[in-house]
Amino acid sequence: MHPAVSIEDLLALARAAGKAISAIYHDKILGARFSLKEDTSPLTLADSTSHDIITEGLHALSPDIPVLSEEGAGVPYEIRKHWEWFWCVDPLDGTKEFLRRNDEFTVNIALIHRQTPWLGVIYLPEADVLYYGSGITGSCKIVHDGSPVTLHTDRHAETWVSVGSRSHAGTGGNSVIQQYPVTRHMVAGSSLKFCLIAEGAAHLYYREGPTMEWDTAAGQAIVQYGGGRLCTLSGEQLTYNKQSLVNPPFICLA
Repeated sequence: MHPAVSIEDLLALARAAGKAISAIYHDKILGARFSLKEDTSPLTLADSTSHDIITEGLHALSPDIPVLSEEGAGVPYEIRKHWEWFWCVDPLDGTKEFLRRNDEFTVNIALIHRQTPWLGVIYLPEADVLYYGSGITGSCKIVHDGSPVTLHTDRHAETWVSVGSRSHAGTGGNSVIQQYPVTRHMVAGSSLKFCLIAEGAAHLYYREGPTMEWDTAAGQAIVQYGGGRLCTLSGEQLTYNKQSLVNPPFICLA
């Protein structure tokens, strides 16, 4: 692991961002306000506040590691292509879930090394649940202030549960999903879908529609260090810091 990285510091930073998000979420006026970005996706005060907390915190913890965040993503590839390490951050994953008030939004922080997720942290502010994964720690879950519980994907299930996006229904997914022994389907918001696979509650997540690198980086780390994988439809591991930050269609498997 990068010598500047402490998992405890990252968990505390994710909690701090989540606490700020929750304060806005529970303010009936501030929590309902949003603007539209150029791609017509919503931007709330919680997005920008969490971005500020996380980027400032990461710069303090590891000033030598650059940060790529959804709310500050305009770093030219000519600069990014020289990065060996970088933070890949979604300050508020599931802004639509935030606005719909269903509690299924997360804070995503991942450390990327040579295009591969090195560690990932996902925090669900309203549930006060942390997920994290790295090659050193394995994948774990912390509920409230409890002790870490080691996670393992359910690799030996005879029947599978697929999980899909609550806000972005895919097309053509049935032909892919039908290749696997799926008997039940569930929906979940944000990066929670990866967490469900990492802890064995689901077995497959197929996504055809566009996602960005910060949508998947932390979840990929948690799944892969828990025994699963996230790959393209041709079986190649999803990579990061591409010239285009848009992910191809992918499948996440226990």
